Amino acid sequence: MNLNFKKGQLFWINKPQKYYIDTKKVEITTEPRTDFWQNTYYNFQHDNAPALLTKISDMNFSFLVKTEFNSKKQFDQCGVIIYQNSENWLKASIEYENEEFQRLGSVVTNQGFSDWATTDIPMKQRFMYYRLSRHNNDFCIENSYDGIHYKQMRITHLFDGNKKIQIGIYACSPSESSFTAIFSKIAFTECQWK
Repeated sequence: MNLNFKKGQLFWINKPQKYYIDTKKVEITTEPRTDFWQNTYYNFQHDNAPALLTKISDMNFSFLVKTEFNSKKQFDQCGVIIYQNSENWLKASIEYENEEFQRLGSVVTNQGFSDWATTDIPMKQRFMYYRLSRHNNDFCIENSYDGIHYKQMRITHLFDGNKKIQIGIYACSPSESSFTAIFSKIAFTECQWK
């Protein structure tokens, strides 16, 4: 790992019971009934998923990571996250749906209300690259199947995304499940959002 994503600069929210960190990867084993979600439609609030974060005040950059996973049950997920507080955050991941397909998607939570934007992808996909770019208070989430060619997932604004942000990786299992997520090729670069 490089730049700001080093051991000494990392911190957990909702630290998991089982994890592993070295200079090349991070592994998180999820615990059942963990998630990030606020209010919308489902009328519940979940703020107990583990996230490994670092703080950054740069107003223009890109954050890259490769995720690998062996998810098993509905809504199992792992990916990138910006977490300011329980009511203001965004995340992007692949969520397990069933044995036929899974959902590549993102959630943006502003002022205590979450949305959910997804597209269905084949169940056989067991890894994904993400690039999360910042330009002031606006953010672009992209995904890639090869770590070279990225496609836009969404552009969004965080109302509580000014100045310093808390960015990193997360994994969770909202149902009665547990799986291991592996994060590698973690890097900060100059902003790739043109």
